[in-house]
Amino acid sequence: MRRALRLAARGWTYPNPMVGCVIVREGEIVGEGYHPTAGQPHAELFALEQAGERARGATAYVTLEPCCHFGRTPPCTNALIRAGVGRVVAATLDADPRVRGQGLAALQAAGIATSVGLLEALARQLNEAFLHFHATGTPFITLKAAMTLDGKIATRTGEAHWITGEAARRYVHRLRGQSGAVLVGIGTLLADDPQLTARLPGRRLVRQPLRIVVDSRLRTPPEAQAVRLAAVSPDETPLLIATTENAPLERVRALERAGVEIACLPATAEGRVDLTALCADLARRQVQSVLVEGGGELNAALLAANLAQKVLFFLAPKLVGGRDAPTPVEGEGCAAISEAMTLDRLRVRWCGADLAAEGYVNQAAGFESGS
Repeated sequence: MRRALRLAARGWTYPNPMVGCVIVREGEIVGEGYHPTAGQPHAELFALEQAGERARGATAYVTLEPCCHFGRTPPCTNALIRAGVGRVVAATLDADPRVRGQGLAALQAAGIATSVGLLEALARQLNEAFLHFHATGTPFITLKAAMTLDGKIATRTGEAHWITGEAARRYVHRLRGQSGAVLVGIGTLLADDPQLTARLPGRRLVRQPLRIVVDSRLRTPPEAQAVRLAAVSPDETPLLIATTENAPLERVRALERAGVEIACLPATAEGRVDLTALCADLARRQVQSVLVEGGGELNAALLAANLAQKVLFFLAPKLVGGRDAPTPVEGEGCAAISEAMTLDRLRVRWCGADLAAEGYVNQAAGFESGS
């Protein structure tokens, strides 16, 4: 199963889950495979093809319950049954209601022994966004920030390029390519003029994430890089600007003419985009995961609204100081340490010369934000 998980991680499968399969007969691996990208065959089919006749009576280790419905590819359960596999071990159940429990039930009905739960925690982490979306109907939101060791995401003048090294930046581009959407606030767009695309040398990505800017007063300039990319290829590099119903109509029309999609959403009492309404809109668009690369105010607002599931902070071995230099979570913050939001399952690892710290938001212990 560990081998199957490593294989699964090679895939670039959004919006499908990453899946790996290893087929074992009499203690020997006779076939293996993984799902490379959406629209291509699933992991089980590659593994069965490699195993051939040796799959009969063998055990298939699969990182996710085999699918049992017709999509762009036929059901994997049918292929396993036809191959005469004797046993299927799944790491975890599929959260998709078209599959959950039914895949294993179809195998059992055909006389194939099944079990589920082997290395389940690792398997669920691998597809945490997919499983969260299908279980809750809401996007899995990760707050990403790059900061200095003294907690600054930019200098007091606003300069932020480049805080982290090449390895961390390359990893973030990989995350973008595997995310449903990349989201920033208008402050980040105006300060950094980012493209918000996934760029990995030597790899041609099948798809780019949906690029989203939260812009309550619709200040996005038509000459911004993100807008120019949308004008050139709106289908390949789509840009969605989330604004309020109070946005000036002439600005809406100008950006729409430039190839940008405008989502006019309800406003909060402070006149800002209602982030809960934005997440509901993204859910309707079937956006499963969002990588937030905005500033401290946007991060604070998402945390205050209990909309973020995960935090990923990169810490560079640098000190910039400055009482006015921005930090990754702004807003009003906590009045007491006892009110601090806690993170679960914290993991820290090296990413080149930088540290990457990630943890999951304990949403039962949120905090209020003035942002």
